[in-house]
Amino acid sequence: MKISVVMPIYNERATLREVVRRVLAVSLDLELVCVDDCSTDGSREILAELQKEHARIRVILQPKNQGKGAALREGIRQATGDFVIIQDADLEYDPAEYPLLLEPLIQGKADVVYGSRFMGGRPHRVLYFWHRVGNWILTMLSNAITNLNLSDMETCYKAFRRETIQSIHLEENRFGFEPEVTVKVAKRRLRVYEVGISYSGRTYSEGKKIGWKDGVRALWCLVKYGVKEPTAERAYIHSESTQSEHASNNREKPVSLQS
Repeated sequence: MKISVVMPIYNERATLREVVRRVLAVSLDLELVCVDDCSTDGSREILAELQKEHARIRVILQPKNQGKGAALREGIRQATGDFVIIQDADLEYDPAEYPLLLEPLIQGKADVVYGSRFMGGRPHRVLYFWHRVGNWILTMLSNAITNLNLSDMETCYKAFRRETIQSIHLEENRFGFEPEVTVKVAKRRLRVYEVGISYSGRTYSEGKKIGWKDGVRALWCLVKYGVKEPTAERAYIHSESTQSEHASNNREKPVSLQS
């Protein structure tokens, strides 16, 4: 079993080395696909150094700044693992919790797993009240449109079967990725699980980038894809043969990647 961790990066030199260290410290056979969105703070130079030091890192350099969604789209396209996990380049989410995200996928119960910041008893940094209200509104509207009962639609931590996420045509370039992928997952009637995760949010002075305009865009994306995206005629059923293949892969030796 091999994991592809896709990490979009834009001006994250302050946290980049540490988050990469934490990802590579996880006891899993993984590749770290780093997609730099035309950083100007030295992040690209750090990535070049890290790629030389670690064979499991692949670096993709965007030709111009396009946004988080565009970076994720390219990283997902180039992923080669059995499962794909989305990882931000800050320190808000803990890579040590990858096994929590992967368990429903490995067991053949889920096609997609969301890591919820608002369920379970794991530690959470206390920050902005109005961000929490905004997240609740977006998640509630998302649930109304998709008929899912998620507690955290906007979470970064999402894990997918690779063939599942690569089969979804993604369009959003910025932070609209979260509502877009949620609607498209629901419209395909994929099996979605949620697991509780910890969260160490950062302030704007510490580098947080998302703002109120991104919230407005998220609302538009929910409505846009809720109307435009067709609903699958029947639920997707993950075959027993593919489950057996993943179980067999779990017993294989780790595969080293060239940088």
